[in-house]
Amino acid sequence: MKTNPCLKSQYGFTLIEILVATMILAICIVVILQLFSGGLKSSRLSGDYTRAIFHAREKMEELLLLNELTDNILEGEYKDGFTWRAKIQYIEPDEDEGAPLPVDTFNIDVEVRWPHGYREKHFEISTIKIAKKIAEDG
Repeated sequence: MKTNPCLKSQYGFTLIEILVATMILAICIVVILQLFSGGLKSSRLSGDYTRAIFHAREKMEELLLLNELTDNILEGEYKDGFTWRAKIQYIEPDEDEGAPLPVDTFNIDVEVRWPHGYREKHFEISTIKIAKKIAEDG
């Protein structure tokens, strides 16, 4: 039995099919690489925030251990490029509240900054410390 050459099915891929498959593969690779790159950037930013939180908590603990506090602004820099600024502010008691308090209260703000690309990121924590009353002269 002879088969007609025109009816014979062709095996293999045409040039158009190969080009379409190559384009689909190239688009998928670009998308996957962008997702991978975004994951790396997010991981780095997360690590920077973790370090900033550590530095801020460390500086806050250091300030909370001080025996005497006064209104002050302190600044410094860590070796890894992070900088810190602490603002200690005396909180005036309300005179309408009655008897004076036997303690002083201070608001402490600690801010940590670091460079991130062309911008600067920051993290800030705040607390209130109750301290011994400073003897008033007079």
